[in-house]
Amino acid sequence: MNKTWIIIKREYLTRVKKKTFIISTLLLPVLYVGLIFGMGFIAENSRETLSIAVIDSSGYFSAPVLEKQNQLDNSSILTLVENVEAAEQNQKAAGYDGYLVIPALDWRKGLDSLSLNTFKSYGSATTAAVQAKIDRIWGQVVNDSLQIDSDKLLVLSQSRLQLKAKNIVDEKSDSDTAEGIGYVAGLLMYFILLVYGSQVMMGVMEEKTNRIAEVIVSSVRPFQMMLGKIIGIGAVALTQFLLWIAFILVAYNVAKEAGTQMGAAEMVGNMQRLFTQVNVPLILGCFGFYFLAGFFFYASLYGAVGSAVNEDIREAQSLSFPITMLVILSIAMMTATIANPSGPIAVWGSFLPFSSPIVMMARIPYGVPGTVPWWQLIVSMLILILSFIAMVWLAGKIYRTGILLYGKKVTWGEMLKWIVRKN
Repeated sequence: MNKTWIIIKREYLTRVKKKTFIISTLLLPVLYVGLIFGMGFIAENSRETLSIAVIDSSGYFSAPVLEKQNQLDNSSILTLVENVEAAEQNQKAAGYDGYLVIPALDWRKGLDSLSLNTFKSYGSATTAAVQAKIDRIWGQVVNDSLQIDSDKLLVLSQSRLQLKAKNIVDEKSDSDTAEGIGYVAGLLMYFILLVYGSQVMMGVMEEKTNRIAEVIVSSVRPFQMMLGKIIGIGAVALTQFLLWIAFILVAYNVAKEAGTQMGAAEMVGNMQRLFTQVNVPLILGCFGFYFLAGFFFYASLYGAVGSAVNEDIREAQSLSFPITMLVILSIAMMTATIANPSGPIAVWGSFLPFSSPIVMMARIPYGVPGTVPWWQLIVSMLILILSFIAMVWLAGKIYRTGILLYGKKVTWGEMLKWIVRKN
């Protein structure tokens, strides 16, 4: 046990002291927030305003009607012209991006579709602004024809029965909030398993290339070596995430102190509602467990691959592809789980060790024990614990042979032979 602790300490300290760890820990939250706001800013400023010439034979899309809509919404500009020739001839002078021909229409029947003819291709998000404006004009035409005034329209818009599912077993369970948390937790697991698991593979490859492993393996059993390396790098990942959680709590308290400045009160209110809608302590506790156990499971697989390959990155990518596919398959199962958290895919995905960290974290926000019975949660945890212990042991057997093998390309079939080979 003392040797395993020495390996854990070495793996942890060598990575935590690196400048890359400090920079990534400090900058990633900033970059993430910047990415969210930056993408919104780019999307807002990259949106193009279309100027469309309208040829109307219905009488509903008159110049005053179009001008009124242009004043209300400038996301697209509609201008009435006499005919298609006028639109095409004045294309450059008037700056038209296309034209829309509206035939004679009966407000009782309408028309299946209209053709927006543009002088170049545009994305659906750009043409959607024209569609929205046409819909508003036509809706007003129908309302006026039916003599539906603004008061009646308000009653019609408010006269509906909204069905909202409520879990009466789990009081702290809101389906909309659970869906969002499920996606976030699942994608975080996806990020953890791939990024930090590959770090184990790269670390083993580096030791093999530098011949450090030859010295270590002579005095440490393969199981101890793999376990120490996995726990050490897992502790690094846990440290990084704990620091990020601390940053979030600090930001929350700063926003709370700021009161209503810059909409902080609304954000604080949303955070407070989150704590009442879901069981946050249970979610965080389960996330910590599946974070570590899932990492140990996948890191042992990545470590086995790292010990079997040489310096060729392409060979490492080829051997690690099946592992990556397991994570991607788990994401697909997570999508089906969020759609039906009590369905067969969700239940069986919670028991399979390669998918349970992602699938179970997508189910837990929906409620325990209502959606996820306690026995399913306990069995899932036990299976994952036993699986990662067995996987570390199997990876250690691969490590024992692969770490001393140079100059040969290895397949998964050969690694399986190393597992069943007697000492």
